[in-house]
Amino acid sequence: MRNITLINGDGIGPEISNAVLKIIDAAGVKINWDIQTAGADVIEKEGTPLPQRVIDSIKKNKVALKAPVTTPIGKGFRSVNVQLRKELDLYANLRPCKNLPSVKTRFENVDIVVIRENTEDLYAGIERQVDSDTAESIKIITRKASERICKFAFDYAVKNHRNEVCVVTKANIMKLSDGLFLESYRKISENYPMIRKREILVDNLCMQLVQNPEQFDVLVLPNLYGDIVSDLCAGLIGGLGVAQGANIGSDYAVFEPVHGSAPDIKGLNKANPTALLLSAIDLLKYIGELNVADKINNALFTTLKQGISTQDLGGYATTNEFADAIIQNLKL
Repeated sequence: MRNITLINGDGIGPEISNAVLKIIDAAGVKINWDIQTAGADVIEKEGTPLPQRVIDSIKKNKVALKAPVTTPIGKGFRSVNVQLRKELDLYANLRPCKNLPSVKTRFENVDIVVIRENTEDLYAGIERQVDSDTAESIKIITRKASERICKFAFDYAVKNHRNEVCVVTKANIMKLSDGLFLESYRKISENYPMIRKREILVDNLCMQLVQNPEQFDVLVLPNLYGDIVSDLCAGLIGGLGVAQGANIGSDYAVFEPVHGSAPDIKGLNKANPTALLLSAIDLLKYIGELNVADKINNALFTTLKQGISTQDLGGYATTNEFADAIIQNLKL
């Protein structure tokens, strides 16, 4: 039996975690879930949203499924996500964005993979208050991290039979930092003659994504642009409720939905577990449970085709009803 860390989060985290675990168990894969709490709910007791026991659990089990946790805006503790990525060197943020059945969107053939560098850029957290009227943040781009994420993107493209890797920067303005990222992409790309190359500025990319997103395949971006663009791409396929994600390093991997903890609907049994379920499906593929992953994915798609969905997607199902419908379709 495989041991996997589960960070069940706060807000809607525990609700959607329970729904997803119920589906995975019904699919027949046996996992020993090492359940760890983190986020706003543990600060009062343990003085931090990310206790060391959570890090230790992931280091022991190598793989984790993480529900959303609350990040204070403008004050308080740093993001648990950012801390996890730095502590475990989860340098690659992987966010596939693909249309789902019966989820109404403006575009029908979106199949984009956003690969975001996860450890530096403005997210390095190097900030200072210069004076009462001025704050300063430092953007860090290194050759090592840039080449590593570009290699990850090209390797992903080859392994998953993708055709193009497009690098996204603002190198016309930030000629040194973004210029280094672009230079790294060009160097690494020489080792992949079978993959098409493309370069685009981030503002142009955003315009084209809302006009003709079908043209894009794999995008590789520095941290901040990747964060913004991945949410834009989630909007193309129905919103954050259906957007999965993964944070992958050389030794560890943490799979999580893109959306937040939605404390306003906590305990109302109306949260959409799809994004966490899709993340769990990717986790199952990562650990080699390919047949079970496909089985759950097919059951999810069948459920959506039947018109069963949660309120955020225009349906009427509760969190539990949606999970139960997927479980029923596992038997088909």
